[in-house]
Formats: sequence, structure tokens, C-alpha cells
Amino acid sequence: MTAYEPPGAPGTGTGPEQGADPAGYDAVVLAGGAARRLGGTDKPGVRVGGRALLDRVLAACGGARSTVVVAVPRPTARPVTWAREDPPGGGPLAALDAGLRHTTAEHVVVLSADLPFLQEPTVSRLLRALRASGCDGVLLTDSGGRDQPLVAAYRAPRLREELALLAGRHGALAGLPLRRLTAELNLTRVSDPVASFDCDTWDDIATARARIREHGHVLDEWISAVKDELGIDLDVDTRGLLDLARDAAHGVARPAAPLTTFLVGYAAAQAGGGPEAVAEAARKAVALAARWAQESTSEAQSAGDGPQSSGDGPQPSEGDVAPDATPDTRPDAG
Repeated sequence: MTAYEPPGAPGTGTGPEQGADPAGYDAVVLAGGAARRLGGTDKPGVRVGGRALLDRVLAACGGARSTVVVAVPRPTARPVTWAREDPPGGGPLAALDAGLRHTTAEHVVVLSADLPFLQEPTVSRLLRALRASGCDGVLLTDSGGRDQPLVAAYRAPRLREELALLAGRHGALAGLPLRRLTAELNLTRVSDPVASFDCDTWDDIATARARIREHGHVLDEWISAVKDELGIDLDVDTRGLLDLARDAAHGVARPAAPLTTFLVGYAAAQAGGGPEAVAEAARKAVALAARWAQESTSEAQSAGDGPQSSGDGPQPSEGDVAPDATPDTRPDAG
């Protein structure tokens, strides 16, 4: 199996040129199915990295104009439209048809609900490839080169057209395999063994959980989980906040690190929120920690623990004087 790659690594579809889809799209997430290989467990609700698999997929298509989940309604981290196939349990084509009935965009992303490593830049990558190719759809292939039609972007009118033809030919869509649809479409493919990794078995779940906790990306995963849990959508400068926590811990005291980062977040919220507010609050706190540490250094030097300047006593260092301090020019000064 392919090792999990963090955001920005090859294979995830990230990069400076990638971002939210500019023209808008709808998303259909198929979250039904019997999950027989999981013993009938509610697979969309299985947690990986503290988040339900369904919520992880919903985060990946967070840029959609509307998101339709075909399944029995349940609590989710993001608002969605619910739909059910007819009859319930009628299979992927019936589910896709039910979901499409609630969409209006020309392009639609179709996803299964068991993709722990799918991220929004990969969804954008599929959509850009779809627009550039002129094909009916663009789908991911897995580590074995196999097509993954439930990790794909399609032209919605072509899906509706072919689904109507199949329904007319067979009398109904229930029970028909997905390949009956994809065989009629002009498709192009993008290889991404990480984003296409799905969880069909408990071994797959265990593999996903282990990868989430690998050292190189556990912080990114944790931050994403916390944001989902708290219902916030904010780009977090993880490195900057970690640097702030380090400075507070080293320059003040260890417990100052979590308390300072909390206060930075509170100050940013008071200032209206957003990345700029966080950055400004963090900048001020970093500067304060530096001044605090400088005072400690100056005190140590004045106590004889370090070299002192010549004169009658310890001279103030640069960190001892406020930036706006000016000499005393009163007539009786001196």
C-alpha cells in the first residue's frame, strides 16, 4: 500500500496553482451500502483521526455550491441535502440518480463516503482536469491502476443522459453495477493512490488510523479535526503558532505556551477573526515573549551571571527600553 503523503506532497494534487474551484460545482456523496466486509457496521460513521469518514469526505468537498448525501440522514459536521435511492439499498446507480436530482451545476463531483485521505485540493484538481480535457469525466486510479469512479468529477448532463438511457433499457437502475454507466462515458484518468484509498475492511481502517498518526502529518490532521469539531473554517499558520508556543515556554514558563496560544485565538476573534487577525495577535505575543526573555537576561547579567557594561551599574539593553521611549528633556532633569 502507498504511504500516506501530507498536503503538498506528490500525489495529493496540491500546489500553489491549486485551490478552490472558481466556476462552482455540486457534490454527490454515496453513503449507503451494507458494508458487508465490515460486518454491517455503519461505515460512514467509523472514525479515523477522531472524525467520521463521512465528515472527512464532506470537508474535502467543502467548496461545493451544494452537497447531496445519499443515505439515511444523520448529524454531520457540515450542512448537506439528504436524498434516498429508490428502492433503498438499490445500488450505486440508483443512488447516483437520486443525488443528481438535487443538483444544478454543470459539473458534479461524485464521491464515496469512505475516503480518509481525500482533500479539497484533489477535488479541485479533478475539476480542472475535467474542464481542460473536454471529456465526460475525470476519475482517480488507485495504487493498482484500477479506476475509482466514486472519486471523480463528471459533466452532470452526460450523467443524466446515460442514466436515463440505462433506466429505459433495463426498466430500472436498481441493482445495476456502476460499470454499466462508466462504460458509456468518455473518461480520462488521474493517478492518485493516496486520495483514492478507501476503507472496505477493518484492516483498511487500521491502516488509515495508523497513517493519520505518523509524525510528519499528525499535527495537520489534528488541526483539521479540531476545526471540524469546533465548527470553524480558518487557515491556521501551524508553524507560526508553534513558534509562539516555543517562545512563551522558553522565555516565560512552560504553562505559558498553551495559555498564550489560547489568548492569541481569543484576541483574534475579538478583532473579527480571519488569518490576518491571528497573525497580528501572534506577532504581538511573540514580541512580548522576546521582551520578557530579554529582561530575564538583563537581570541575570546585573546579578553577576554575565558580563556587565562599564559604568556605575548595569546598563539597559535594547530590550529594556520601550520602542517609544524618549530621553527626559524636562528643565530639571538630570
